[in-house]
Amino acid sequence: MEPAVKIGKKLRKLRQAKALTQEELANRSYLTKGFISQLERDLTSPSIATLKSILDVLGEDLASFFQENESHRVVCGKKQRVLHSSSTDEVKIELILPQAHGRLMDPVIVTIQPGQKTEPESSHEGEEFGLLLRGSVGLWLDNECYRLKKGDCFYFKSNQEHWVENHGKHVAEILWVVSPPVF
Repeated sequence: MEPAVKIGKKLRKLRQAKALTQEELANRSYLTKGFISQLERDLTSPSIATLKSILDVLGEDLASFFQENESHRVVCGKKQRVLHSSSTDEVKIELILPQAHGRLMDPVIVTIQPGQKTEPESSHEGEEFGLLLRGSVGLWLDNECYRLKKGDCFYFKSNQEHWVENHGKHVAEILWVVSPPVF
């Protein structure tokens, strides 16, 4: 009899997204490669404890694993965006993909009024990419400022203090992508 919920494909995708082989996943979750192979082909079903052990290695929790929600959508319309709780009238942060649990990156739109700046972000794990959609800004990395104008982009490791300041006379808008997610 086939399992009611086919988890094999989801487990395989999670494993591959973490760049793990079946053997590496098996070793880290104290299972055999053969068992992982059978799971991914839906030939067997794990106990809840075994599934939790596998998901812990993959950085996923049980609730998120079984939840079918908007985070699995391919297309997310503009009306589905939500403001981040730290948004102000001066600096607005829109979550482009709300409910982005389990993703490897977090894209946002940051809108900065003239003369304003984002809160300084201290050093953290990851990397960041941004594309200036309109306006002009200064990107501060530690104590160095990089000037950007519309169409310019940036990329940096997040292991240094950073913020963006709108030096221009017009509103600045940035498509900003952070990996791993921090918003």
